Order: sequence, then C-alpha cells, then structure tokens
Amino acid sequence: MKKRQIVPLIVCGSLYAAGVAAEQEQNKDETEEMPEMVVEGTRLDDIAGKEVKSADLADALSKKVSSVSLVRRSGIANDIILRGQKKDNINILIDGGKIYGACPNRMDPPTSHILTNNIEAVEITEGPYDVENFGTLSGAVKITTREPEEGLQGEVSLNVGSWNYRKGAATLSGGTDRVRAMASISTEISDQYEDGDGNDFAEQIENYDPASKGRYQQRYRDREAYEKSTFMGKLYVDVTENQELKFSYTANRSDDVLYPSSPMDALYDDSDIFDVEYVISGLGDWSRELSFHYYSSQVEHPMSTRYRLSSGPNSVNEKIHYLETEMQGGKIKNSWDLRDGTAMTLGLDFSRRNWDGVFHGKGMASMIDGFISIDDVDTDNAAVFLEVEKNIANLNLKLGARYDDTSIEPAGNMQPSNDYSFFSAYAFGTYGLQQGMKLFGGIGRSARVPDARELYLWMPMMGGMMIGNPDLDQVTNTEIDLGLELHSGNLYLKPKVFYSWLGDFIIYNNSKMMKRFDNVDATIYGFSIDGSYNFTDQLYLDFGLAYQRGEKDQAQPGQTDTDLPEIPPLKGTLSLNWNYMEDSLARAEVVASDSWTRYDADNGEQELDSWAVLNLKVEHALTKHINLVLGVDNVFDETYAVSNTYKDLTLLDAGGGDVILMNEPGRYFYLKAAYKF
Repeated sequence: MKKRQIVPLIVCGSLYAAGVAAEQEQNKDETEEMPEMVVEGTRLDDIAGKEVKSADLADALSKKVSSVSLVRRSGIANDIILRGQKKDNINILIDGGKIYGACPNRMDPPTSHILTNNIEAVEITEGPYDVENFGTLSGAVKITTREPEEGLQGEVSLNVGSWNYRKGAATLSGGTDRVRAMASISTEISDQYEDGDGNDFAEQIENYDPASKGRYQQRYRDREAYEKSTFMGKLYVDVTENQELKFSYTANRSDDVLYPSSPMDALYDDSDIFDVEYVISGLGDWSRELSFHYYSSQVEHPMSTRYRLSSGPNSVNEKIHYLETEMQGGKIKNSWDLRDGTAMTLGLDFSRRNWDGVFHGKGMASMIDGFISIDDVDTDNAAVFLEVEKNIANLNLKLGARYDDTSIEPAGNMQPSNDYSFFSAYAFGTYGLQQGMKLFGGIGRSARVPDARELYLWMPMMGGMMIGNPDLDQVTNTEIDLGLELHSGNLYLKPKVFYSWLGDFIIYNNSKMMKRFDNVDATIYGFSIDGSYNFTDQLYLDFGLAYQRGEKDQAQPGQTDTDLPEIPPLKGTLSLNWNYMEDSLARAEVVASDSWTRYDADNGEQELDSWAVLNLKVEHALTKHINLVLGVDNVFDETYAVSNTYKDLTLLDAGGGDVILMNEPGRYFYLKAAYKF
C-alpha cells in the first residue's frame, strides 16, 4: 500500500450569492420567529436502545424507513438501497468520517463496520443536498455514535435469540465537566439462520443446485454463520470554555462470516476507525464555530473457498482473495452569521482512498497465486464548499456549492490514471404556509467518480480478464424534490416526490466479456409518504410507503432491457405502538412489498413474489435500572426474498444464467436484558 502524503489541490473562489446580500436589510427579530426546520431528512433516534435483534444496522434501517431496502448477503453485514441507489451512489458517514469496505463483492459494506449498540442516531438525507462531503450523489446516511457524559453511567446487556444467537455488551461512561470518557465492548455469535421452510444456509444452496461446487463441505456444513467483537472508546476534553477536543477509536473484528449466495466466505473482516476533532467556538463576528476534523479508517478482508467443495478435499485447492482499503480525510470548516442572521459555512475537504487486492492459491489453484485484482489504487480528492442559510419571513432557504478535483491512480504503468473535476450546487427551501403546514422543495446537481473496482478490477479467469473499464466518466445527478409536511391535530403527514436525471450512470453489463461496466443515461423517479396518527397519548400509529421506478434511456450494448437494476418495488411499513406504562412500549409492525415485476433480466435479475411479515416487540421497564425487550420477527414464518440477483455481484450460478436467490430469516425470537446505572 502506498504511503505517500496527500498533496491537495486547494481551490479558492468567491461563491457567495449576491441575492443573499440583497436581503440583509430584513428585520432580524422577524426572521427569528420561524423555528429551525429540518424536513429534507429522516432522523432515527436511540438506535442503540431500540434495535437489539443483532448488530446489523442495514436490517434495522430497512424496517424503519420505507425508502430503504435491504440487500441480503448473510446473517450480518448486509447492505442497503436508498430510493433505488446503493454502493457509492449514496454516502455513508460515521461521525462525519468515511469508511469503505474492502470487498469488491460488497461483503463488508460501510454500514457493517458500526454496531447498532454504539449508535445514538441516524439521519437519512435523500437527494443531492449535501456539499460538505465527497461523493453524495443521491443521498446520505449520517450515523452519530454515542457520546460520553458527565458523572458515571453504565450499561450491561445480554441478548439471546433463535438459531443460538448470543450477545454480550457493556458500556461505561463518565467524567467531569472538563474531561469525559466512554468505553463500549460487545461480542456476538450466531448459527446459520433458517428460512420459513426451515432451510439453513447449507440447505438453501443444496436446494438451489444439488451438484453445485459452491456447497459447503460436510465438516463445515453446520458451522456458525459469524462471530463478531467490537470496541469503541471516546475521550472528550474541554481545553477551555470555548474549545473542545474529541478523540474516538472503533475496532471491529468479524470472523468466519458465511455468505451462502456467493462462492466465497470471509475468513475475517477487521476494521479500525480513528477520529479526532478540534472545535473552537465564539472567536468573533467572523467565526461562530471553527472546526478541524481528521479521520482514518482501515479494512482487511480475505475471502476464501475454504469451506466449499470447490476447494477440494481438506481444502487443498483453496483460493483466497485478500483485499484491504484505507481511507484518510480531513476537513476545515468555519461557520459565522451575518448581521441579518444569514448563516454561512465555508470549508475545505480532503481525502485519500487506497484499495489493494491480490489472489492466493493452493494446490491446483496455485496458478492464481499473486494475481493482482486491484493494483494499489489511490483516489485523491480536494474540494472547497460553501453553504448559506437564511430565513426570510416564513421562508427558510438553504444554498450550497462545492468544487471537487479528483485524481485516481493505480500502481505501475499497466493501467491509465483518471482525473475528474465537478461543480456541485443545490437550493432547498421550506415555506410555512400556515400553522402546522410547510411546503418544501429543492433542486440540485451532484456527481461521484468511479471507484477502483469499476475502473481497474481484474479477475484471474482465462489467465486474466479485465472487468473494470478505465474509460468510465463520472456519474452526475440532476434532481428535483417536492414535498409537504403537515401537522393537523393528531395526524402527521409527509408526502414527497422526486425526479432524478442520471448522466453517465455506471451499470454492469453481463453481455460483455471484458470491461463490463458501462456509462448510460437514465432516470429514477418516485414518491414516498410517511406519517403517524395519535389515537391517544399512549396509542399511536406509524406508517410509510415508498415507490420508485428506474429506466435507462436506451439499452446497453448487446442488450434489450431498459429497466434499471436494483430498483425495489412498492414497499410499505405500518406499526401500532402502545406506551402501556412509563418507559415501556408494545409494538406490532407490518412490513410489506409488492412483487418485483420490473427488473433488468439481461443482467441477472428475476421476478420476485410479493411478501408481508408481522413483527411484534415489547420493551418493558422492569425496574428503574432493569429493562427487558422481547420480540418475534416474521411471526407467521413466511418464506420470501427481498434481494434480487443483479450480476454486479458474483453469486452462485447453476449454469444457463440461473442465479441463487437467498431467502430471508423465518420466525425469529429474541430477548434482551439490560441493567443501567
């Protein structure tokens, strides 16, 4: 892995809009009458306390947010689709820092490197309305982890569940008003889950293809699905009354994670996230808050055929694909207020992502030993951004702009480097029509560059096959969003519509032998409706509905299908909640989806049946310090699948293009007991 220092290109310019300055004569007291309105995003609070089924954040988000769908890979470490977009098309941020998975087959997506028991809140932004962070094409998932507090607090919890799931976790937090610290540890393990028909991972593969070399060897057939341990430590120091220094470190260790629908499993997934932030407030008229943020993340991911029949007797012909990635980034941000109350934020953003991959082979697979799949590729980015926010009577207006300069360079001279630059901008407004009713809408344009896999991936088939396409252009998104937020008596309602024009969208082409990624123009459009209704102070209803449709402007070379891949069908959530006593809640939840009838058949997708599941959960405060959570998911033990079989991922293939479809877990019971002090 290359270790040379980042030499950023610092881009300076004047981005302040004259139209904002023209409004400075507005009365400040008048603008302060409107409260802050954050309606373009969805915020989920207390993830650590409420999502106790497992450490999998992707599973929790897919149940809570109608516009989020699950991509099932295993019993843990699953991925998400947000409004028809996934992978690098959406940004995943952990306390403002970034981490990327090392696996080109998405076995370790960014959401898998942070556990639900360490998360305080998740904010989901839909659309290109984020200029602070590199690569926010169509949305962002911003994860905030738990913070240390004054005094002394702690929690010890034990979880058990179906399929021999066990988890233990402990958190200790405390300190003074000047120095605060926190430490959190957890470990969990689970057997293979069973679908509604009672089939575990090994049996699902055998039912799909009894002759598949991707079946598990007999001695590994009943092994655990995964084992996972984590540590998170934080130290906050108030250097002075207006200066704060924050340190954070998170370690994730996952061992022997089974991925039954893929031909390989992960021997381990190890990740480390370092984060330091220095914040100075109240420096003067031109600096309400000045912050310096640095983060670094590393991931190691060796995946192997060791447990499969394809590796031969006693795994003598084992293939291992060893990958690692490292992300380093820094951000300098200054915020201040003009005399009329206009809020300004100006910042510089820098990052480097390195990605490296090599194959190792034993026995009859020794010919691939040392074959480089991703050749030590650096992606360097430097950017300047500006955000402006102003209240004008009942109108809240936000403007943002960002200029990116990005270079992508592989090691050696065998593959070309690539350079990209782009100017992103958005405008988002919220208008208060009357008490309890707001209109909101925005228009924005953003971009993201191809990653090293899409540009440079080589695979060892037939002596070496180039899957990546080094001629790819960056993807652009021009999007319009409109919506309404309504509070009327006991009813809360938030409908939204969007239309997205995607330029040079990157899509896998299964009809090609080489350079299998194409740039195509496409559109995605859809709607969502979220809301709640309070029957009484103790009894209330939550609901959500989301639909999106994606179309290519024309079929890819050698193909006829114009449906965009990975566009989930209509999905809805409905839950009835009863606060039957203080700090106690009973919840009945239905999650359902229409059948998947619009799919990209040329690239491996298939029709999926509609499905609906009922989940039940009770959170009970046994005493002031002891809490119990009891739940059952998929009460009626339904057999169904939520993830399609887009060949952008390497999945088990029985020949003739038939790809394995992985079913969701069947009926699942779980119990958590927690002691807090």
